[in-house]
Order: sequence, then C-alpha cells, then structure tokens
Amino acid sequence: MDAAEKVFADLGYAAARLEDVAQLVGIRRPSIVYYFPGKQQLYDHIEADIFSAMHGFVEERTSGVTAPLPRLLALLDAWLDFLVSRPTAARIIQRLIADSAQGSDNPIRFSETALRDIEAVISAGIASGAFRPISAMNILNGVASGALFYVCSANLLGHARQYDPSAPSELEAFRGLMHRTAEAAVLG
Repeated sequence: MDAAEKVFADLGYAAARLEDVAQLVGIRRPSIVYYFPGKQQLYDHIEADIFSAMHGFVEERTSGVTAPLPRLLALLDAWLDFLVSRPTAARIIQRLIADSAQGSDNPIRFSETALRDIEAVISAGIASGAFRPISAMNILNGVASGALFYVCSANLLGHARQYDPSAPSELEAFRGLMHRTAEAAVLG
C-alpha cells in the first residue's frame, strides 16, 4: 500500500500503472491484480485509507477539546501534522483537488469525513456565538488548504526557497500563521 501511495502521489492517477507499483515492491503485476482487479480499485483503497487515517488522527487530537476556537485549531493542527507525517497523502489530496475529472461519480466518497469534521466544528462555533457566521468551506479553502501547499510546495519554489516542512522551526512558523488566519476568519 505504501508503494502504491507513493506511485500515485508521484505520477498521478492517469500516469500511474500497476506495473509501476509492482516494480517498486519487487513483485509482478499479477500479484497486485490478485487483490485489486484494476488500478481504480487500488487507487480507491489508497484514497479511502488516507481519509480514514486522517479522520482517526483528527478524532484522537481533538478528543476532549470542546471550546470552539481551541477545537478548530486542534483540527487544523491535526490535519497539518498528518500531512507533514504523510506527504504522499498530501500530494494525492492536492492531485484530487486539481483534477476534477479523475475519480468516480461521487467526488467526496472518501473525503466526506474530513468535510464533516470541519463543518461540525464551524457549525458548533457559530451556534455557540463564539464564531461569526462563516462558511465551513471558506475556512477549508482559505485556511486548511494552506497545509496542503505548505507540505507539497517545499521543493517546488526554486532551490533558494526550499524548506523542510517537518523542521520544527518551519512547522511552528506555519502553524502560527495558520492559527492567526483561522482566528481572524472566525472571530471577524
């Protein structure tokens, strides 16, 4: 599964082949086809695993955090830390967003949990009066999506601008920016 995730992250769905995965693992293609009849089924399994693992990570990190702003920040931190720890997942999610033609007839089949997570936090904050009325999708697109770019762009901005997203000083600087942006967005 790790090899398949790496191949899909590096090449994208359209260019990835089962042969690429088999070669990376050191097996033959029929060994993969025994478990997954085709590329779409393998990809769906990888995508489902990414969003399931991310949701589990969020639940663990937000457990017991009930106040709206700390819960939102814990959610954003969980997403950021998950993506930093699993950069191939970040690249796959970014490819999903960029390629609207790829995938099934239900584009949120696997990401529904992530969407529900942020909608629940924002709705609770608005209902309690802690947050101004704001769309959860605006927070997703305006704040949370920055975590994807932070992880995925580390080596894409030219040699002089490269950074290590997992370096503690870089990560904390970005986390602080993300927190300030989220606070400004929900508090007004």
